[in-house]
Amino acid sequence: MAKVLRPIGHEDRLSIVDHLDELRSRLIVCLAALIVAFGLCFWQDQALLHVLNRALPHVSTVGRHGLAAATNQSVKERAGLLKSARAFSALAASPGVSPSARAAYLQASAGFRAAANALPTVPQAQEKPITIGVGEPFTTTLTVAAYFALLFTLPVLIYEAYGFIIPALKPNERHTAGPLMIAAPALFVLGVAFAYFVVLPPAVRFLQGYNSGNFDILVQAKAYYMFEMLTMLAVGLAFQLPLGLLALRRLGVIDGKTLTRHWRYAAVIIAVIAAAMPGADPVTTALETLPLVVLFLASIVLLRLADRRAAARAAAETAQQLDEGLGLPS
Repeated sequence: MAKVLRPIGHEDRLSIVDHLDELRSRLIVCLAALIVAFGLCFWQDQALLHVLNRALPHVSTVGRHGLAAATNQSVKERAGLLKSARAFSALAASPGVSPSARAAYLQASAGFRAAANALPTVPQAQEKPITIGVGEPFTTTLTVAAYFALLFTLPVLIYEAYGFIIPALKPNERHTAGPLMIAAPALFVLGVAFAYFVVLPPAVRFLQGYNSGNFDILVQAKAYYMFEMLTMLAVGLAFQLPLGLLALRRLGVIDGKTLTRHWRYAAVIIAVIAAAMPGADPVTTALETLPLVVLFLASIVLLRLADRRAAARAAAETAQQLDEGLGLPS
């Protein structure tokens, strides 16, 4: 089990059975981490559901029907009283009004404002999605807990994958792979946070409020949570774009000049990726496209820097070979 906690050295020689044994041990660690995280998420399911419900609008606690009509009447009465208060204030400010009349108008305006403020206000509460099946509350809670468990255990999963693959890399490749394996979960977490705080609130408001006057809108829990989790997962994976482009450069497929020269094709590919992500509405698509464009521009900068370092390293190696060929001291 100790070898599961640390990567095996590049110089170590293992048989196929040893590799399979190591793979089994790492899979057991991943499964154990998922089970523990799932248990914790299922235990705190109410807190997680409250986090996902954050994007839903607030509604009156009296409901959509019944007492809601009385609430609308109260709103109309308040608007009427405030309108009367403004009218008396305008009369008090009119020219040619006697001081006694002005005082009476101001007193009447103050009375209407006090009456408007005295009307009862309706408390607001967070809207909750609905369930339509007998077992849907339970299965939906299990699904949400499973998704959050996967999000929380991602660093452990990536580390175990890194520990299994790293022995096959050369020392110089391992020096490059280490920061990339650290950046991968960091970018994923950053993408999930971006989706949760930036993408989901306006997307849900747009989708739920679009043409709402012609529909009695009810949000189904399963579909709503699935949309949120898939959006966060998709945006988190999309934030891996710089690492994917760096990997393609490592394979010799592209370089910084290629990205700069073919930016029009890249823009089309980014638009296709954004359209394929959850949420086909213009608001969600635009919010998902924006970080992809920024990440693409950042990737161009990274690949340019990598190209310069590679060119400098190649020049140094060439100069060293020439010195060795001429018999000059290095």
